[in-house]
Amino acid sequence: MANIKDIAAKCGLSVSTVSKALNSYSDVSSSTKQRVLKVAEEFGYFPNSLARALKTNRTYNLGVLFTDEANSGLKQDYFAAVLNGFKEEAESRSYDITFINHNMNAGSHPMSYLEHCKYRNVDGVCIACVNFLQPEVLELINGSLPVVTIDHIFNNRTNINSNNVIGMRDLVTYIYQMGHRKIAYVHGKKSAVTEQRVTSFCRTLMELGVEVPSEYLVLSAYHDTQTTRDCVRRLLELPNRPTCIVMPDDYAALGGIEAIEAAGLKIPEDISIAGYDGIALSQVIKPQLTTLQQDTDRMGREAARRLIAQIENPLTTIVESVTLTGTLIHGQSVAEI
Repeated sequence: MANIKDIAAKCGLSVSTVSKALNSYSDVSSSTKQRVLKVAEEFGYFPNSLARALKTNRTYNLGVLFTDEANSGLKQDYFAAVLNGFKEEAESRSYDITFINHNMNAGSHPMSYLEHCKYRNVDGVCIACVNFLQPEVLELINGSLPVVTIDHIFNNRTNINSNNVIGMRDLVTYIYQMGHRKIAYVHGKKSAVTEQRVTSFCRTLMELGVEVPSEYLVLSAYHDTQTTRDCVRRLLELPNRPTCIVMPDDYAALGGIEAIEAAGLKIPEDISIAGYDGIALSQVIKPQLTTLQQDTDRMGREAARRLIAQIENPLTTIVESVTLTGTLIHGQSVAEI
């Protein structure tokens, strides 16, 4: 089997440079790394992960903390797309991924998230779709492990966010431009994302001179078709029924569509609806949803880049808040009135 000396001879580089390239040191250029990796692959050379960890004091393993109350996991299109971007970017930089949970046992009690991170010896962790105020999560946030969060802002941690304020403003403005003045919002449970969207929804309509009756703001849950169906049914029973309903997200909108069809109404002829997230499903259903498409792939990739930067260059990496703007998709679910 080939060794590092063989690769160095083939590349015309020193053994030291080849070793650094194989271990993803930052002082080796990207082109050199790619050349070394290509030759290593030709030779069928794979560095021993334990030996690499001993040399670099890193395991090249990133933790991902991902939970949701609906237990939909990676079947949830939005976060599945975000995490796929994270995975692809991490793997392109020679990092593996471990999902962090607290179902692992440490003796007589379940491990905390931090304990599981230590048990798996991850170099850093990306936190997405959790209760960010949970004590176990705050323990990670306030610890020494490099952390990047998605869709939640902590002043001491780099975070990647969609611009929910602009996204909701653009969506509501379009609905207004289509002639709607009775617009309801079935929103998700309390979180930083929900607060941003609800505030932007109300503020945009206020600036447009449109009143938002209290009964037009209905609490549901993200990615929950059953609860959303019940909420939409109640809106349809109002004496002053809305002409357009904004759903918590594209997947939950399926429940709203069920309620509308059960009431004998048609979309958008009798009532309009809009989603949020821009998942692939939104453009397959009929009629295609008007929705706000978030740049999920870039969110995941930015999270991976910035987490790895913290790990590899801790003294030069600053805390950042990265905000990405989505794109309005003009589907057929909002009719002009």
